[in-house]
Amino acid sequence: MRIIITEHAKKRLRDLRQDRILQSDIMNAALEIPGHIPSATRFRGFIARSGRLFDLVDKDIPGGRLVITIIGK
Repeated sequence: MRIIITEHAKKRLRDLRQDRILQSDIMNAALEIPGHIPSATRFRGFIARSGRLFDLVDKDIPGGRLVITIIGK
């Protein structure tokens, strides 16, 4: 499955709250979510390789899985 990270999500990675969360962490987390996501849904409790907790808001579109935003803990 193709994972598409929005510019908004990439920008949020530069914020202090998302410090130490990498794009590869987001890709792996998005691939872990089973099934089809028809509308934007928040998924909680992912852990980056650095140990940082984060949530994702994802939605499936015809081109793949769209990562709308990242919420660091």
